[in-house]
Amino acid sequence: MTHYEAGAHQAQMKILRTMLLADGVNFAELARAADMTNDHANFHLQQLVKNGYVRKLPKAHGKYELTRSGKEYANRMDTDDAQIEKQPKLSVVLVIEREDGLHLQQRRLKQPYYGFWGHLTGKIRWGETMLEAAARELLEETGLAATLRVAGFYHKLDYDDESGDLLEDKYFCIVHGTSPQGTLLTETDGQHNEWMTIEEFEKKDKKFGSVVETIEIIQGAQVQVRERKYRYNSDDY
Repeated sequence: MTHYEAGAHQAQMKILRTMLLADGVNFAELARAADMTNDHANFHLQQLVKNGYVRKLPKAHGKYELTRSGKEYANRMDTDDAQIEKQPKLSVVLVIEREDGLHLQQRRLKQPYYGFWGHLTGKIRWGETMLEAAARELLEETGLAATLRVAGFYHKLDYDDESGDLLEDKYFCIVHGTSPQGTLLTETDGQHNEWMTIEEFEKKDKKFGSVVETIEIIQGAQVQVRERKYRYNSDDY
């Protein structure tokens, strides 16, 4: 199945909006509500059918409806302007520590934030639990396994220091890892991994300001939620 992106054809977005706000729509109503000619509406409707977002009900009904995939996609729409809303990224951040007090830090060797040091992070995939995502990312990027628990949540908003434009909007599930096992992969695609003290981390020229705060969170007795805004210049992002 083709996965639509936020830039899907505007005509198809109008059709999806119309169907989102109805329990089955016949073709004439679709064309009229979407303000299209019959040929125009039929072309884009068939594209949506082909890609699995719309299905035609039995002929006796003469109507079309959204499939499950269509409902999930259209439900992310801002119905005022018939556009898919841009949403924050959802990731895990892994705070992994050894019994000797060393923390696992990662130097980012890909854009953006090239060269920055911080904790291991990774996107939560569709259908994954938070701890499943954390275990997968830890194994893929470091070769390690650990005892994991959810310690908190962190909302991080990154802005351009000069223009004030929002660069990234990210929600992190903070996962605390102890008793790491395995042989550390120091070099993987796009990053360098290293055990170090907090003092050694603080001496790095390029580092994410959220690291010390996330360590504070994992040391708390209860799950914590924090939200912070950061600014970066054009050399960093």
